[in-house]
Amino acid sequence: MELICNPKGHAPLRRPRSVRRTSSLDTTWPDGHSGNLLIEGRCRDLVTGADLNEIQPARYDTMQAELNWERFIQKINCERVDLSALIGARGGGHLRAVLDEHIHQERVNGTPLYLLLDDISGVSLVSGWAWSRWGSNWIGDADFDNFESRRLMMTNICTGFATGNSALSEATPPDNNPQVLPLPNPQDEQSWHALPEISHVGFRRARRIDVWREDDKIQIDVGFQDSASDPDLERVAMHEYHVTAAASDAGVLTEVEAIPHVLPFPECPGAIANIQRMVGTPLTDMRAEVIEHLPGVLGCTHLNDLLRSLAEVPSLVKLLD
Repeated sequence: MELICNPKGHAPLRRPRSVRRTSSLDTTWPDGHSGNLLIEGRCRDLVTGADLNEIQPARYDTMQAELNWERFIQKINCERVDLSALIGARGGGHLRAVLDEHIHQERVNGTPLYLLLDDISGVSLVSGWAWSRWGSNWIGDADFDNFESRRLMMTNICTGFATGNSALSEATPPDNNPQVLPLPNPQDEQSWHALPEISHVGFRRARRIDVWREDDKIQIDVGFQDSASDPDLERVAMHEYHVTAAASDAGVLTEVEAIPHVLPFPECPGAIANIQRMVGTPLTDMRAEVIEHLPGVLGCTHLNDLLRSLAEVPSLVKLLD
């Protein structure tokens, strides 16, 4: 098997009569490697009319969260919603239950804020990789004593870490982190919301969800990228996927295809064949159903996160209509 290393590049041009959601969570360490993680999230919904110059910014949310190395939330705030009930929660699978308890309506409404908060779990888990680009022993200094103990805890968590795979057997992980172009398209100044410039150690999870109507279906085009700043290459990617999908007017998934662009291990793409299990699922149920149908070695953690975000599509369709 060969490593997947084919970065997609800039975001595509917006389509006429479409809605685009872009989100970014930027993680930095103001007090150094041993200090807390500062996560700054931004998410924008933009409606495009018949002409690309006819735009309507529909929704925009921001949030800031500070977590310790054990991934417990120390501080969190948002101008629009009181998030103080989340202080003390830990970034992980249980965080989503806390979110549902305290900001359930944000999930129901598919708001930009909910997408940002839902991503805290994944971002807080993998963001420490950014330190590897700056010469630091990011694994040894973080949650686990050494690389070997971390690998053992990851066994069978996903397709890439299935028993016997190279992720668990190689002495060191492969360096498959290509340089990537900026996300905004230089031919479309509205292709992405404003992103901060980070010249020091920084990690970014970025998403793009495009929704439009065509052939009596809801058409969906999604991009997902985990990247880090790099002292020599500006930005490099760790994970990147592109997914195209379609849904009926009733909001049921009818088609889905995933294209990997950057993945850390050669076995990672094995999860793609299983995503057809999700066809026939109502989009509003995707967050729960992906976890149900693509658990453990049947799924890729990051592809699952991308598929779960399809639950946001019905709220974007409302903006489109």
